[in-house]
Amino acid sequence: MQQKHLLQLAAISAILTATVLIVAKFIAWTQTGSLSLQASLIDSLLDIVASIINFFVIRQALKPADEEHRFGHGKAEALGGLAQTAFIAGSAIWLFIEAANHLIRPQPLGDIAIGNSIMVLAIVLTTALIILQRYVIKRTNSLAIAADSLHYQTDLLSCVAILAGLNITSYFEVVWLDSLIGIAIGIYILATSYRIGVRALNILMDHELSDDLRQKVLDIARANPYVKGVHDLRTRSSGNKIFIQLHVEMDKDLSLQTAHDEGLKISVNIHYALPEADVMIHHDPI
Repeated sequence: MQQKHLLQLAAISAILTATVLIVAKFIAWTQTGSLSLQASLIDSLLDIVASIINFFVIRQALKPADEEHRFGHGKAEALGGLAQTAFIAGSAIWLFIEAANHLIRPQPLGDIAIGNSIMVLAIVLTTALIILQRYVIKRTNSLAIAADSLHYQTDLLSCVAILAGLNITSYFEVVWLDSLIGIAIGIYILATSYRIGVRALNILMDHELSDDLRQKVLDIARANPYVKGVHDLRTRSSGNKIFIQLHVEMDKDLSLQTAHDEGLKISVNIHYALPEADVMIHHDPI
């Protein structure tokens, strides 16, 4: 399946999953009065907003390069990631406020059976979505899907914690435990938003690729028998594309044709190792 179709499939699946979870969690919250369920409901509301943003961001990012955007539109994904960071951080702050109110004025829980059933449903749906997203991320290296997947990983962990918390709270009558679980979810949400924000900013600021990928590029270039040295390696990423520029040093007496052919071989080998790479090589005679 083409990358475009995989990205669209992941984006639409996330929206549909979030919609079902919102309805289910709303019913569970109204029946149980659980703060942790309310926290999870808020998280799902933000998830669907973020997933809708992702859908339009991915459509923009998949547009091919044009005369006004020669490097493509991939950075739209990073902008979407920053927007998601703001939504996620806002949800965490809301949870902290609600948790403080419930700790001051604890309330008993209602129908636990409905809460348990809906949490099990949420765990199953979210797990299936995360498996799909991980497959798409592996095939496309999409920041937008990776950011969205972090939301649902957070949701999965919170659902497991809520399921345990509802039953412990009900069985042992520890009313404050529900509020503590809500606070824990909020802390995890903040940590998630930080990771998404840092990655998005790195892309927007043209941060270099990892040392391992840079070393792989250098090793491939130096393996060519005509290359005497490599310098000025520059890398960056944009959406699911990475851009690589480097200078290779070759004997000044080589013909232009030979230098060109060997440079093309290096470019092909780099692209073979990194299929998403756009490679530009400059030849320096020595």
